[in-house]
Formats: sequence, C-alpha cells, structure tokens
Amino acid sequence: MENYFIEYPVGAFHFAFAIIALLSGTSVLSFKKGTSLHKKIGYVYALSMLLLNVSALMIYRLFDGFGIFHYAAILSLATVIGGMVPALLRRPIKSWFYLHFSLMYWSVMGLYAAFASEILTRVPETPFFGMVGIASGIIMLAAGLYFYKAKQRWKKHLS
Repeated sequence: MENYFIEYPVGAFHFAFAIIALLSGTSVLSFKKGTSLHKKIGYVYALSMLLLNVSALMIYRLFDGFGIFHYAAILSLATVIGGMVPALLRRPIKSWFYLHFSLMYWSVMGLYAAFASEILTRVPETPFFGMVGIASGIIMLAAGLYFYKAKQRWKKHLS
C-alpha cells in the first residue's frame, strides 16, 4: 500500500479546514479584540474548528476504530463551544470575556499542538506517540507559561 498524504475525501476536507483554522485562529489571537474584523474571523475560526473536529470523528484509519485523537477532537469541540457561548450570551459582563478568551486561546494552542504533532509524526524513523507527546508537551507548556504570565495583564485590561 502506498503512503499518500491525503488518501480519502474526508482527509482532504479535514486538511482544508485545518489550514483555515490555523490561519484564522492565529489571526484572531493577533488582532485587536472586540472589533468587527475580530468577530468575523472568530466566526470563521469557530466554524472551521467545528468542521475540522466533526471530520476528525469520521477518520478511523489510524486505530481502525475510536482512538485517542477522537477524544482530543471532542475536547477541542468542548473548548470551541465553551469559548463561543460566553461571547454570544455576554452575561455577566465582567466574566464572559475572560472565559471566552481563555477557552479560545486554549483551543488555538491545542490546534498548534495537533499541527506540530502531525508534522513530527511524518519524520521517518521516529516513534509516532513519542513525537505526538513531544510536540504537544512543548507547545502546551510554552502556551501555559505564556498564559500564566500574561493573565494578569489581560485581567487589568478588563477592569
């Protein structure tokens, strides 16, 4: 069996929405918050993540059934939905923004970890789960340190 980068239509769909999510997620974290552009790109990100995760739940080639990455897709869906609900409801005003920002930040960081894992697992002669662990661990550790350090600044901005 030949090793194709994208072998099935669901894989192509998944890949396309992964690229859209990476671009829109990076943009939405980079742009000024609360603007019309932020909201529009945020909706693109949320929709692309929804479609990315739903397609992930339809890919069974790696484990021939439900596997660890399906659980990761469910967790990813939870962070996106959990991050969008406060922004859509906006109640109570002082806490909705912090909850929205926190969950969306971790959603994007999880996407970065998945992207790095995908790249590192394609390096020949490397252990699959070792590369997933290294990529995810480094990205989430760096993201956690940054989040912890910047959290106080963000809270001051909200006051």
